[in-house]
Amino acid sequence: MVELRMDPLAWLRKQLEEADVDLLREMVRSFAETLMSADADAMCGAPYGERSEERVNRRNGYRDRDFDTRVGTVELRVPKLRQGSYYPEWLFERRRRAERALVAVICECYVRGVSTRRVDGLVKTLGLEGISKSQVSALAKTLDTEVAAFRSRPLDGGPYPYLWLDAMAVKAREEGRVTSVATVVATAVSAEGHREILGLDSFTSEDGAAWTRFLRDLVARGLSGVKLVISDDHKGLVGAIAATLPGSSWQRCRTHFMRNALCRVPRSAQPFVATLVRTIFAQPSAEEVQAQLRRVILQLEARFPDVARLLEEAAADITAFASFPMEHWRQIWSNNPQERLNREIRRRSDVVGIFPDRAAIIRLVGAVLAEQHDEWQVARRYMSGESLAKAMASPAIAGEIEEEVVPLLMAS
Repeated sequence: MVELRMDPLAWLRKQLEEADVDLLREMVRSFAETLMSADADAMCGAPYGERSEERVNRRNGYRDRDFDTRVGTVELRVPKLRQGSYYPEWLFERRRRAERALVAVICECYVRGVSTRRVDGLVKTLGLEGISKSQVSALAKTLDTEVAAFRSRPLDGGPYPYLWLDAMAVKAREEGRVTSVATVVATAVSAEGHREILGLDSFTSEDGAAWTRFLRDLVARGLSGVKLVISDDHKGLVGAIAATLPGSSWQRCRTHFMRNALCRVPRSAQPFVATLVRTIFAQPSAEEVQAQLRRVILQLEARFPDVARLLEEAAADITAFASFPMEHWRQIWSNNPQERLNREIRRRSDVVGIFPDRAAIIRLVGAVLAEQHDEWQVARRYMSGESLAKAMASPAIAGEIEEEVVPLLMAS
């Protein structure tokens, strides 16, 4: 047990005399541990180590817990009890931002009567015996403020050479019926090499107008220096990229392209075609990528002309990655980095199932993305500064690739 076993003046004099001790952190630690000890003693019904007929529980050691303060991170020893658990909610926040958002959304569903029996069980699983409308409003208001600030923050980490765009369908109630809402997310790599989540929005339909509005908002907030945009072949998206990000290339996701190509061949031939197309991306240089693309098209023309034609039409789009540093190819030739982020969003949103409205979608997904963004900022850099400098010096030469490939195909 942590106690101040000397008078306050003597303790303060001792701390000032020890030059290797951070006085403010030590004071915060001692004060917090003294309060937790008194709080645990109150729950036990008697002070630590004392015999009493009023005792209802006993202490059982400590567990370490970091406490972030304005004077730095303080390592605290939190008391443990033999029966039950002790958690000082007045000191630590039990749930993280995304978890609080999940609680708010589920409780909002509960209050609105959406899937009452199922949501009631989820609320109890999260440790809530019940919640009032006023509590839901207060919790949602706090989260909405945090998410709104995250979504509207200035994008001052540029230039952003690579931009990933993707959308996922989420169900929500609108005008008394359940509809599918497109939730779109934009991620990028900053000038320092860290991944960032730039934007979040919801569309009724993934048309060109919606994508254009979304990208214009990113540009207005400071998005700049985009050399390559990676996405699926969504309707209207390519036109929106050309209209709002002039000078940038577009890389069609190779994973989605492969799915589209394999739909045009018999199931028995799909492994062969998939292996053959993957050889395009396994080459050691941009020149070899173009040469292998030409060879694959010629090889497929006889047996699978539809796939050969698809490759020819999408030649510039699926090989745009080759214009950039080779050490980035695995990250930029597909939307797989974005797909992994989508799986984390799905893991949280599937708990809700059907959201009560679009605001609830933005609340939960925005909180999840804000947490992920914060983790990326302290994690290892996604790309090195040296390789990013080469990427920024690389011209957007998708048109040059097409000019090289098409004459070769026509000559063949």
